[in-house]
Amino acid sequence: MTKFFKDIPTIQYEGPDSANEFAFRHYNPDEVVLGKRMEDHLRFAAAYWHSFAWPGGDPFGGQTFERPWFGDTMDLAKMKADVAFEMFDILGVPYFCFHDADARPEGSTFTESQRNLEEITDYFAQKMESSKTRLLWGTANMFSHRRWMSGASTNPDPDVFAYAAATVKGCMDATMQLGGENYVLWGGREGYETLLNTNLRVEADNMGRFLQMVVEYKHKIGFKGAILIEPKPQEPSKHQYDYDVATVYGFLCRYGLEKEVKVNIEQGHAILAGHSFEHEIATAASLGIFGSIDMNRNDYQSGWDTDQFPNNHVEKALAFYEILRAGGYTTGGTNFDAKIRRQSLDPEDLVLAHVGGMDTCARALKSAAALLADGSLEAARKDRYAGWETPAAKAMLGSDLATIAADVLARNVNPQPHSGRQERLENLWNRFV
Repeated sequence: MTKFFKDIPTIQYEGPDSANEFAFRHYNPDEVVLGKRMEDHLRFAAAYWHSFAWPGGDPFGGQTFERPWFGDTMDLAKMKADVAFEMFDILGVPYFCFHDADARPEGSTFTESQRNLEEITDYFAQKMESSKTRLLWGTANMFSHRRWMSGASTNPDPDVFAYAAATVKGCMDATMQLGGENYVLWGGREGYETLLNTNLRVEADNMGRFLQMVVEYKHKIGFKGAILIEPKPQEPSKHQYDYDVATVYGFLCRYGLEKEVKVNIEQGHAILAGHSFEHEIATAASLGIFGSIDMNRNDYQSGWDTDQFPNNHVEKALAFYEILRAGGYTTGGTNFDAKIRRQSLDPEDLVLAHVGGMDTCARALKSAAALLADGSLEAARKDRYAGWETPAAKAMLGSDLATIAADVLARNVNPQPHSGRQERLENLWNRFV
C-alpha cells in the first residue's frame, strides 16, 4: 500500500439524497437497467495517462502536479502502478486503459524501452491478480517524442515507420498478455501541417498498409479483441487523416478494412470536428463500426481539447441513447479520457473527479434507458419513415430514373411537406432528463 490515497474510503452507492461527497449518488453497479446491470452497461475505465502521467500543464504553462512517482526509473513506474490500482479499487472501476509511454520509462534505445514495457506489463499482471480491474484497451504513444513530429505511419522517413511498427507490435503483445478487450490506434500526428511539404497519396497509402499490418498481426497472434481507430480532426496537426467517423470509414473502405476495424469515439474530438458526440456515435453505429468511447467534455469557450470530466447528464444522455439504440457495447466501454484541472492538486480531487463523472454517466444512462423503454421517440421516428415500408417504395429503389419519372407523370405526383415535429420531440426528450 502507498500513502497517496491515505484516508480516502472505498466509494459506495448511497443514493441521490446522500450528503457524503465520497459516495455515488446515481452509479449503483448492481442496479438493473433494461435487463442488464449498470456496471455491465457502462463498463467504466480509468485512463492511465491523464490520471497518473499528466503533469498538469497546458498550452501556456508547465507542470503543477508533484507526484511521488514522477521520474524515469522502473521503481517509480511500479510505484505509479501501485497508486493506480489503489484508485481503481477505491472507485471499483472494472477497467483501465494505458499507452506504453504512460506506464514505462523511455529507454535510450528501442530495445531498452521494450524491455521496460515487458517488465511493467508483468507487474500489471501481478496487480490484476488481486484486483477486479481488467484492461479495456492498450495503445502506443506515437505523438509525444520528437521522433514522431512528422507522424508515425505517415512519416516521410521509413525508419520512423519501422520504429512505429515495432512499437505497435510490442504494445499489442502487452495488451494480449493482459487480456485486453481492444487495441486502439490513436493517430496523434497522422496528418499534415502544410501541403507544401506533403505527399498525400504516399502518406495515406503508408497509413493504410500500416493498419493492414496491424490487422494481420492481430490474426497471427490470435488476439480476439477489436482493433479501434480514434478519430481526431486537429490538434496538434492542422489536418489529420482520421478527421471524424465518416472520414475513418471512407479510409477503411479504401484499404479493405471496414470489416476489421471499428472506432473509439471521444466527446472532445467530436466537438473539434464540428459534430456532436451523439452524431458521431450514431454515424458509427449506422456504418457498423461503433466500438467504444472516450468520455470527457470540452470547455466550449476554449479552442482546444480540454479533456475535462463530464458533469452534464443532459448532454451525455443523448450519447447513451444512441449507444443503447445500437445494442450497447460489446468489447467497448466508457473510458474517462479526462484530466483534473491543473489547480486541482489534492489526491481527493482525482478520486472525486471520477466519482462525479461516473455519477453523471449513470444518471444519463438511466434517462436514456427510460426514454428507450417508453418507446415514444422510436415510434415517432418509425412513423416518419413509414412510407418506405410500402411495397411501392421498396420497388422504386430497385427501379430506374426513367421508370420512376414515368410513374410520377402517370400518377400526377404532387407531394406536400410533413412536419418534422422537432420541438415536440425535444419536449418529449426533456421529460426524461
